[in-house]
Parts: sequence; C-alpha cells; structure tokens
Amino acid sequence: MIATIIMLFLISLIHLYWAVGGSWGIDKALPTDNKGNRLLNPPQPLSALVGLLVFGFAYIAYALWQGSDANLIRYAGWGIATIFLLRVVGDFRMVGLFKKIKGTPFSKYDTWFYIPLCMYIGFSFVLMLLEI
Repeated sequence: MIATIIMLFLISLIHLYWAVGGSWGIDKALPTDNKGNRLLNPPQPLSALVGLLVFGFAYIAYALWQGSDANLIRYAGWGIATIFLLRVVGDFRMVGLFKKIKGTPFSKYDTWFYIPLCMYIGFSFVLMLLEI
C-alpha cells in the first residue's frame, strides 16, 4: 500500500506543477477530439485544487495504512475508492472504459495507463478499508 501513497503524492506534485504553469505531460493528460482540439481546459487554480485534494488522498491512504479506525478517515477512504473506480468506468464520452473518442494520444494513455492506475488506486483503498 506504500506504492499507493507514493503514486498519489507524485500525482499531486504533477498537478501542482501544472498549476504553476508547467506543461510537461499536459498534452497526454487532457482529452482531445479526433482533430486534436482539447475538450477540457482547466484553469491553473483548478489544477492547484486537484493537486491539494490528491495530496489529501495520499494522507488518507497513509492513515488507513497505519490502521486508523477513525470514522472520518474510513468514510473518506470509501469516497476516494468510489471516485477512482468511477473514473475507471468513465463518462461514456471522453474517459474511461466506455469512452467513445478513441485514437487520440489521450485515449491511448487513458486505456493503457490512466484506467489501470485508477483501478489499482481504487482497489487498494478498498483493500485497506477491508484490512485484507
């Protein structure tokens, strides 16, 4: 489960990097249509917020890994697991297993990297919560 904490911390850092104007990896992190036009253009403050939230997710994972049985931590853990597992399913348009837009750089990364990563993180939270 330490891998989950590290991954969430790194994902947080990437979002914070984008929030301060970084551009590395952004072309493969945002969905585009088949003509290459971005379908999402999140403002930098939103990237900062996501970075801070994901950092909080890493903290929740750490607390669960340490055996916290605080109700707030457990409820947050179930919420985080739900968020990541719903991300796997997707929006039936741009992201997830049932996306309609295929053949773009984002779509390939989504299929081969983001979906498995979200599935791993979601199930790792479930396993921590069930204490398996």
